[in-house]
Amino acid sequence: MTPDEIEGAVAADLPRAIEELKRLVSIPSVAFPGHPEEPVRAAAALTEELLRGAGLPHVRQIPVEGSFPAVYAEAPAPPGAPTVLLYAHYDVQPAGDPALWRTPAFEPTEIDGAVHGRGAADDKSGIISHVAALRVFQGRFPVGVRVLIEGQEEYAGERLEAFVERNPELVRADTMIIADTGNPRVGDPSVTTSLRGMGAFTIEVRTLEEPLHSGSFGGAAPDALAALIRMLAALHDDHGDIRVPGLPRGTFLGVGPSEEEFRETAGVLDGVSLVGSGSLADRLWASYAVTVTGLDVPTVSGAINAVQPMARARVTVRVPPAGDPKTTIEAVVGFLQQVAPWGVRVDVTDYTMGSGFLADTAGPARSALNRAMERAYGRPPRDVGAGGSIPLVSTLVRQFPAAEVLLFGAEDDGASIHAPNERLVIEELRRTIVSEALFLQEYGSTAAG
Repeated sequence: MTPDEIEGAVAADLPRAIEELKRLVSIPSVAFPGHPEEPVRAAAALTEELLRGAGLPHVRQIPVEGSFPAVYAEAPAPPGAPTVLLYAHYDVQPAGDPALWRTPAFEPTEIDGAVHGRGAADDKSGIISHVAALRVFQGRFPVGVRVLIEGQEEYAGERLEAFVERNPELVRADTMIIADTGNPRVGDPSVTTSLRGMGAFTIEVRTLEEPLHSGSFGGAAPDALAALIRMLAALHDDHGDIRVPGLPRGTFLGVGPSEEEFRETAGVLDGVSLVGSGSLADRLWASYAVTVTGLDVPTVSGAINAVQPMARARVTVRVPPAGDPKTTIEAVVGFLQQVAPWGVRVDVTDYTMGSGFLADTAGPARSALNRAMERAYGRPPRDVGAGGSIPLVSTLVRQFPAAEVLLFGAEDDGASIHAPNERLVIEELRRTIVSEALFLQEYGSTAAG
């Protein structure tokens, strides 16, 4: 197919792709403990249906131990052509407080050229990008195709890692497209070449057998919540830099956002300073970051006049690509235990870890993607980093060191992923589909030639 034919096919199919995205977004496929499992399985079933409709001859759900099923599809490679693995995930983050959403989280709403709803960008846009790009070829693919759509990336992606380690032949490919990232801004073509790794844990502090009246015992009885607050506050200095020994600031060899762009994208309030030191690219993509992502304490509305006997926090650590998540978590936990006041009892549980990623940018697949994205966007892509983590990527790199791994997608930094009012710009989805379809054609032709 010519580039003009590919662009025309994507344009003609785009209304169908948008409706399919809305169908996916309407399913609350939150794969976190405590949420219903049926919607997650419904999202898997719809993903399977969409891949069948994309012309792939072999599509099935595959059980993943301790997790939800992966949806897997494949089509053989034409003689002499390479094989490409396409990855995305069908599970989503919880919606959080409904009052913070301008439209219902699981009622996809189209406003001003964007689809609003949880998962519209992260990562159901990745599923639709793959489906719509494959549909262009009507079952006559220029490359071998393998598709792996995960069902629990947001909560326990390491379970798919173990599955891949046990079943490497299912995902073996010359190039792997990970559609779980995007551009810094809409219309700014970018390829993510760096991912931070991550680790997380739950820390619990205990001081008393039971709550005590704050009037009768306050001032002498050790408050577990106060102790935990002191410990968490000690993780950073007054500038917001990490105080944990052995976690130095890194350097990203590329251009990051300006402070003005970042403040606007992040919604930083007027008069509130950014934290940390060094360039924003260094802070966001090449350095450690420690964030308290949850607290188990009495709510304000349910507060009573009591000294608290127990408090818990969930702590997430982002790790530079070259860093080791295990030693990083050990350093953070050791620091928290060291600064714990008053001899409080500290218990740490529920560890999660995933390694980072640093791409090779000089291979034939990346060259083909550069040409495809330049056609789709009108200019070649640039390299960017991502502060988030994709657990599967490091496993794929370790299993298949000769494969090229390409990270791009329809998300953008203003898409509010993991936050209220998530949205996907439809034009960005179109350009991503065009980029992927052009890449498949270009890569297949170049490799065969």
